Amino acid sequence: MIPDTPTASSRPRLSELWGGVKAELPIVLGGIPFGMIYGVLALAAGLTPAQAQAMSLIVFAGSAQFIGAQMMGTGAVLPVLWLTTLVVNLRHALYSTALGSDLRHLPRRWRWLLAYLLTDEAYAMTAVHYANRQIPITYKHWFFLGAGFIMWAEWQISTAVGIFLGAEVPASWSLDFTLALTFIGIVIPGLKERPSAAAALSAGIVAVLAYSLPYKLGLMAAALTGIVVGVVLERRDPKGLASSNSSHEAQNP
Repeated sequence: MIPDTPTASSRPRLSELWGGVKAELPIVLGGIPFGMIYGVLALAAGLTPAQAQAMSLIVFAGSAQFIGAQMMGTGAVLPVLWLTTLVVNLRHALYSTALGSDLRHLPRRWRWLLAYLLTDEAYAMTAVHYANRQIPITYKHWFFLGAGFIMWAEWQISTAVGIFLGAEVPASWSLDFTLALTFIGIVIPGLKERPSAAAALSAGIVAVLAYSLPYKLGLMAAALTGIVVGVVLERRDPKGLASSNSSHEAQNP
């Protein structure tokens, strides 16, 4: 018999799951135009509506889908297409490493599911949440599930809207700019220490200077630059970083 009220063991799970959904909702709103634009772009590149939707369902990686659709439209050979999308998504390996200590206790089916739901947006909210070490590790993955699922649902729906209605959206609206605003909203709250701020600044400068490189290599150069700068600064002054964190906690008990 199914109980009318949640059991004591289910309440933390539901709380974490709903917490992930709520944390992701502001970012979801910014991602809707992005998904619509992908739907329009995929059709313009020659994909059928079914193929465009299937790419969102199977690949579920916005930047890789954009680049992949554009390269399909230009007739790029498959090895180049595969290599380019692989390089673009290599940052997910860094995300997995960062979250690994909180997830490696899970069975394989959970890790496969969360790996599929891993996106920039889901990682950003989950990493901030996981910084709170008071949360029992038993329930942490439910927050990740909530954040990842709401992004997945938004992406599938916005892709479908873009496929069937996106052609009616005036180009003058420049909805693609909402992507930049979304990522700015993700990054800025996390720039609390000098290494992270320097990493973001250096990556931004390189991204602008290397924008004209083919196959989005400027994006990879920017990402690598930010990683190197952040790691070097953290290793050079770990005591300063720790004291900065302690000072911040003392001011915000």
